[in-house]
Amino acid sequence: QVHLVESGGGLVQPGGSLRLSCAASGFKFSIYDMSWYRQAPGKERESVADIGSDGGSINYADSVKGRFTISRDNTRNTLYLQMSNLKAEVAAVYSCKRRTYWGQGTQVTVSS
Repeated sequence: QVHLVESGGGLVQPGGSLRLSCAASGFKFSIYDMSWYRQAPGKERESVADIGSDGGSINYADSVKGRFTISRDNTRNTLYLQMSNLKAEVAAVYSCKRRTYWGQGTQVTVSS
């Protein structure tokens, strides 16, 4: 059974950093492309970044380029999203995705 469990969210001050993790289980993680999405209150869910199965073929939403870095460790079955220089507008629930499977999400709040 596919399980995706995000962690690492929380409250951070503007300009701060967070690293989100998505622990995957129940499938062969290393052969699947993975993605991060986010949904802010009252807004549509949007793609943030995606990464190929071998860590290549990385794409970012224009709004996060230069501030977010997606990566993965196939030996640990874990997907990461490093977020830096955070601003209030990035606050949302961040979820990882593998095709039709979603994690439960982790809340990111940016406030002083």
